[in-house]
Amino acid sequence: MKKVCIIGAGYVGLVTGACLADMKNKVICVDSDAEKVKMLKKGKVPIYEPGLDEIIRRNVRAGRLSYSTGISEGVKSSEIIFIAVSTPPKADGTADLSSVAIVARTVAENMDGYRLIVDKSTVPVKTGEKVAETIKRYNRKNVDFDIASNPEFLREGSAVDDTMHPDRIVIGVSSARAAKLLKELYAPLKAPVIVTDIKSAEIIKHASNSFLALKISFANALAQVCELSGANVMEVVQGMGLDRRIGGAFLNAGIGYGGSCFPKDVAAFIKITEEMGYNFELLKIVEQINREQRGRFVKKIEETLWIVKDKVIGILGLAFKPNTDDMRSAPSLDIIAELQREGASIKAYDPKAMGGARKILTGVKFCKNPYEVARGSDALVIVTEWDEFKQMNLDRVRALMTHPIIIDGRNIFDPETVEEKGFIYKSIGR
Repeated sequence: MKKVCIIGAGYVGLVTGACLADMKNKVICVDSDAEKVKMLKKGKVPIYEPGLDEIIRRNVRAGRLSYSTGISEGVKSSEIIFIAVSTPPKADGTADLSSVAIVARTVAENMDGYRLIVDKSTVPVKTGEKVAETIKRYNRKNVDFDIASNPEFLREGSAVDDTMHPDRIVIGVSSARAAKLLKELYAPLKAPVIVTDIKSAEIIKHASNSFLALKISFANALAQVCELSGANVMEVVQGMGLDRRIGGAFLNAGIGYGGSCFPKDVAAFIKITEEMGYNFELLKIVEQINREQRGRFVKKIEETLWIVKDKVIGILGLAFKPNTDDMRSAPSLDIIAELQREGASIKAYDPKAMGGARKILTGVKFCKNPYEVARGSDALVIVTEWDEFKQMNLDRVRALMTHPIIIDGRNIFDPETVEEKGFIYKSIGR
């Protein structure tokens, strides 16, 4: 059993902490948000992530998982300290590392013996050096320590499974002692462990997310070619994906990527490489395609309805992807804003993101289910590919709508099936 402190109880920190506790470690999750910690102590989980609430309850009952607002408490009771705070983008695309810096200083001021400080947050290459310098500067008792990088590769909506059954574990270290501790910590997972230097580990995270974003943008660019030529993008990417050198993951055409990782990480990697003297033009095109894809989708809605003004448009899906309540950089935000600017009335529903959406969106009628959205709508627009939408009773939906029009941004339906039900159906790249 290891004694572990997770500083930052967001998506990454809370999932990591809960799963490490489930691996029989003693874990304390620290967060500066007193309300969040209060909620967690009451047994309420502040985010939606399948399976997370059950793991948290189990490990709190077992005494392996606890919470605090005090970094000092976490540092003094743990040997391994993970920094999992937010690193949001600045206006120029660079990562804001102020929270990392504050945490590093506070950790240093409270160390009373050897500690392994691990960057779990997504940070630019060379951040490990800065953390080490900060720890050394404020290490009042001059105790021994190590720095490591252990990037996360979690997908929101399947983060628990990704943590417990990872493709690989990357640990960037500068000492054998640090490598040994982290290998022991992750040994129960029986996953491949890649040991690198710290800088390489930091780049692996940005390189991985940027490449996945590239695959998504490639599929979306390909969808435009398919629409212009009369081909079917889903058949094209299926033919590509069966090639083991390519693979089918992240080749789904749609309305572009969103969330807290891909937009931020691609922009940050572009800035990181620019500062090192390299113009990563390829990633700039990836960003451009992603931006344009949302505009193209709005244009598809306009072309289908002819006049958007005064139309009632139902939006199905608000979160940036299914199985999460995360609204960060969600395509729905841009799409709804543009339709509202053109004078449309918006009705919307999402199985899990309604609470967060109400805080962000104005002038939207929020509904209890997809059928309430359909009632009186001139068109249904599918923005997030929730299973609930795939399983809708289309006969019932058609009877409720003013006009039977579905504009599908995620290609969840077979065109022939929907058209046989009497709908005008538009999708992406087909």
